[in-house]
Amino acid sequence: MTDNLRGSAFMVLAMIGFGIEDAFFKAATNSGGTSPGMGTLQYGLMAMLIYAALLRARGTPLWHPAFLQTRLLIRTGFELCGRIFFALSLAYTPLATTTAILQAAPLVVTLGAALVLREKVGPRRWIAMTVGFAGVLLILRPTADGLEANAIFAILGMIGFAGRDLATRTSPPQVHAHQLGILGFAVVTAAGLAILAFEPQPLALPTASAAFKITGTAICGVLGYSALTLAMRTGEVSVVAPFRYSRLLVALVLAVLLFGETPDALTLLGAAIIVASGTYTLLRRPGPRPQ
Repeated sequence: MTDNLRGSAFMVLAMIGFGIEDAFFKAATNSGGTSPGMGTLQYGLMAMLIYAALLRARGTPLWHPAFLQTRLLIRTGFELCGRIFFALSLAYTPLATTTAILQAAPLVVTLGAALVLREKVGPRRWIAMTVGFAGVLLILRPTADGLEANAIFAILGMIGFAGRDLATRTSPPQVHAHQLGILGFAVVTAAGLAILAFEPQPLALPTASAAFKITGTAICGVLGYSALTLAMRTGEVSVVAPFRYSRLLVALVLAVLLFGETPDALTLLGAAIIVASGTYTLLRRPGPRPQ
């Protein structure tokens, strides 16, 4: 397998994990069993414990001095932004809409890869990415009055995650993926505390049902996060990033099966366009250069 193919496979695996994670989190917060802030806090703490156990099993320390390097501090800032606003979006916006907005991230990541990492992005890839983004707009169908107010949460979350993914590419290679996981979910925990500080309802522990769902969120989140880190460290960013679109397909299926959301014909058409765009991007990857 080429690096691009491996990276794309890791990205699809990550998106499946994140799609199931989103459904667990939305189910926990929609049921009234826990608030977005408490759910995010529990999620972050449980995922950190999972990563801590994995690192201990490897004999790898939880802390790495590189955490204080500028590039990782920037990554942490983007992650904090993404986690806060995406958690709010999952709680207050339909799952299919939230996930669809998130699919604009590959365009932002590809732009950053071209401008910051100096990766070569040919015109056909740009066209394929733009077509994929058009598929997202077909799903959203914004009106002249703009998007729903709560959709702003998803837009800000998308920008945060795009910046995090790009910064992951430049993260020091000596930092193990599980150590990045510890750092990432420490940010999730901090995001939970930040959301809790602004929630109007009194502080309350999750119900047993909500706690079970948040546990599922943490397990799927760890699987997805680990696969995402491998994806962003393997292959070209401009090839791997479009496969974030697969998260939308997972979300559409779960939205129908679990939350009674019924995608219409234009939504399904948009999803098909997104998948075709990501597939074309992989097939158009450049071959090896002459030595």
